[in-house]
Amino acid sequence: MKALITGASSGIGRDMARVLASKGYHLVLVARNEEALKQLAKELKEKEKIEIETIAMDLSIVENCKEIHKKVQNVDILINNAGFGDCGNFTKTSLEKEMNMINTNIVAYHILMKLYLIDMKAKGNGKILNVASIAGFMPGPLMATYYATKAYIVRISESIREELKKEKSNVQISILCPGPVSTNFNKVANVKFKMREASSIKVARICYQKIRTR
Repeated sequence: MKALITGASSGIGRDMARVLASKGYHLVLVARNEEALKQLAKELKEKEKIEIETIAMDLSIVENCKEIHKKVQNVDILINNAGFGDCGNFTKTSLEKEMNMINTNIVAYHILMKLYLIDMKAKGNGKILNVASIAGFMPGPLMATYYATKAYIVRISESIREELKKEKSNVQISILCPGPVSTNFNKVANVKFKMREASSIKVARICYQKIRTR
């Protein structure tokens, strides 16, 4: 079994890699941070007898997403996890950063989900997990763009799930919608939540149990 995980260099993506490695999955790990990917691959290879491929790539670039699909075939689980946020008044935040966020949080998810879903439907099985957020269900003043990106992921995933259900397809699509999780997200987004943050490894373990048993 092979799993492709984006945003695998830290946080939920990294811990999903750890969980899947412990279950014997061969992994393709994608992120921009090449050194972090190499360190994770080394860690996992020392513990598990699995194949691991690392790809250092910026998924905010459309052609890179298409290249991933061409390069990585026969995927059993796709975990769309790459993403980041930003905090501040909408008129004062960086337009460039927001465009990069939209490309990473929406466009990359959309491309990879569509291309791999076509493959999975053709072979009659497969699982896609889109990492969204509780933010996808509510407005987000001071984080307007981030909340909007997660709302997109929630709605398109729900819509595709209904399509698959009507087709009686064996392909599964799921959404992970946690609240604040203890990851590098807060640093990148320049935000501090007052709520208690969940452990990313616990989130990853629960998530695996849910997608495995469905």
